[in-house]
Amino acid sequence: MSTEKSAATLKTDRLIAEAQRSREEGYRAKALKMYPHICGRCQREFEGKRLSELTVHHRDHNHDNNPQDGSNWELLCLFCHDNEHSRYTDQQYFSEGSTASPTGPKVTHKAFADLAALLKSKE
Repeated sequence: MSTEKSAATLKTDRLIAEAQRSREEGYRAKALKMYPHICGRCQREFEGKRLSELTVHHRDHNHDNNPQDGSNWELLCLFCHDNEHSRYTDQQYFSEGSTASPTGPKVTHKAFADLAALLKSKE
């Protein structure tokens, strides 16, 4: 009985993965037709085999938001795409309501306030 369940689960997982892959290929093909093959951040150009290094980034980070006009997409190279998602993750992690945000006292002193006077006195 457990083998039947695992076989059914495997089939379901495979169908879901195929559906997701076809959805991604659909909006990627549209984005590649709409936009020049240039990374939106570092401005590198991609063509031929290297075109696979260009990814579709969802500006609002919602992969289900795929308007036909492409207004939620931008083409980013693999490196810039990873960097964008890292920045987004960091932003979520250190948001105001997060327990990870630094909550120490604010600095009130000015470290270089008397620097001009110190430099003048050494002359």
